[in-house]
Amino acid sequence: MPPRPAEPGCQFASDNVAGICPAAWEAIERANAGCVPSYGNDAWTARACELIREVFEHPAEVFFVFNGTAANSLALAALCQSYHAIVCHELAHVETDECGAPEFFSNGTKILLLPGAHAKLTPAGIAHAVERRADLHYPKPRVVSVTQASELSTVYSCAELADVQETCRRHGLRLHMDGARFANALAALDVPPRRITWEVGVDVLCLGGTKNGMGMGEAVVFFNRDLADEFEYRCKQAGQLASKMRHMAAAWVGLLEGGRWLDNARHANATAARLERELCGIPGVDVLGRRQANAVFVRFPGGVADGLRQAGWRFYDFIGSGGCRLMCSWATTDADIDALLADVRRLAGA
Repeated sequence: MPPRPAEPGCQFASDNVAGICPAAWEAIERANAGCVPSYGNDAWTARACELIREVFEHPAEVFFVFNGTAANSLALAALCQSYHAIVCHELAHVETDECGAPEFFSNGTKILLLPGAHAKLTPAGIAHAVERRADLHYPKPRVVSVTQASELSTVYSCAELADVQETCRRHGLRLHMDGARFANALAALDVPPRRITWEVGVDVLCLGGTKNGMGMGEAVVFFNRDLADEFEYRCKQAGQLASKMRHMAAAWVGLLEGGRWLDNARHANATAARLERELCGIPGVDVLGRRQANAVFVRFPGGVADGLRQAGWRFYDFIGSGGCRLMCSWATTDADIDALLADVRRLAGA
């Protein structure tokens, strides 16, 4: 049976809809040759780990898993016990889109939800969550989880992360970073990776590859290496130990060697910025929020969203913004944006 053609209208539904970028694909092809040791005992996996350590300028412990749900859930489980609590924003992906996996893999750890402008935690909010109760009958806060970039396409600055870290230090909390779109945040901030990870006290980073141009695969990067003790057993037990690890690791090599991972992120951010600018100029279209990464949130005038869907476009009504989310990726082209804008203008009567 021949492959089905790509759906032309799904470009802006998610950065997950894009294919594998050429640099990752070529590396996988090279890794596919011949026979090599399995379960990560191969040169490609060793090279991918080495590259991640070089990028972050840190001798971190690195593990590869298939997807972000596993990365976040297993990492959080390694940071706390079942009677502990995880503090995160009420719109955090670990709360809204992981189907209870963080609680499942940590044997019941409670997630404490906090509000915050632009989907970001504040030091005051974290302190309140910790200090409001300290009795034996309440789960003990142990981990703070920040999402970088956030679900509303905003980015924690270096200063904001330093303030979060200081609050964590003062209250004896560990710091987890959900970095499914870490590359987009890094491209937006234009700082060395260390500045927004271990230098501001991040204990473990779940580094996203899938949304950055890979077909699958996330890296769990432990800057606090003591917390990585026996993490390989968690991966194996959860069905996350790839027997042919070289195929997943090779994609990381393709992205990291030569800096393609940041080029992909810069492109996604830039196309989102262009889409945002153009939408702002269409009468009746209301661009929402403070986009810093690769998603644009918009409220269309009556009937436009339905008309776009009838024309074949796919996108999400997003829980945090009250509007529609248009997501750009490494593969988004000017032609894609032009086609979407033409339909928006037509339907809006602009």
